[in-house]
Amino acid sequence: MTLAGPGRPRARQSTCPGATAREEILDAAAELFTTQGYATTSTRAIAEAVGVRQSSLYHHFATKDDILEEVLAGTVAEGLAFARAVSADMGKADDAVSPAARLHAVALFDGTHLCSGRWNIGILYHLPEARDERFRGFLADREELRGLYRILGCAVVPAPLWPGDPQHHGELAFRLVESLVSLRADGQVTPDSPLQVADAAMVLCGAGTLLEAIRAQSRALIAGLGREMPDLSVVGAR
Repeated sequence: MTLAGPGRPRARQSTCPGATAREEILDAAAELFTTQGYATTSTRAIAEAVGVRQSSLYHHFATKDDILEEVLAGTVAEGLAFARAVSADMGKADDAVSPAARLHAVALFDGTHLCSGRWNIGILYHLPEARDERFRGFLADREELRGLYRILGCAVVPAPLWPGDPQHHGELAFRLVESLVSLRADGQVTPDSPLQVADAAMVLCGAGTLLEAIRAQSRALIAGLGREMPDLSVVGAR
């Protein structure tokens, strides 16, 4: 059902030309959650920002938590789908892509998407509400993505060649990528930041001397899987 009928005048210009009513609501909510705070944003404020009646908003989302759940899920959906694809064909007989290049590609792709959204939604990870069982779908997806980073990290340097937990390489990469959220909040993200983070992960994994070859394989893997990288040069840090 579309949001039809008279509503309030828009408090903001549409940031999603051609978007559906649901997408408009999610975009307005993301802006308000990240700029004014989740606790202080009401469904009435979201409806007013979109320019619809509050009752119309409830045709799409029953509660504010439902909106937050979908907003959060959107931050991991692309990265998780890509990490699954990268992991699925690893280790095949004809596999010519190094494990390091696979981890680099996941970090680069995931980091670019975290930085490319109109709003810095990843900052909402720090909300107490975001850790509630109510959001178990988002939490499960984020944990699966983290697990794929760890699996890929194990393959970069086999356990006998590196003391300690071999999954630590992937965990470091995962944490480095999510650090882009804080950098963006401080206005420190540049179009090169995701690549710098992916490169840093390789250095910490002990593969820094092979960085040029890893970069080339990483970009070829992203292109080969049919993924397009967002243009960060047109996205401001919010």
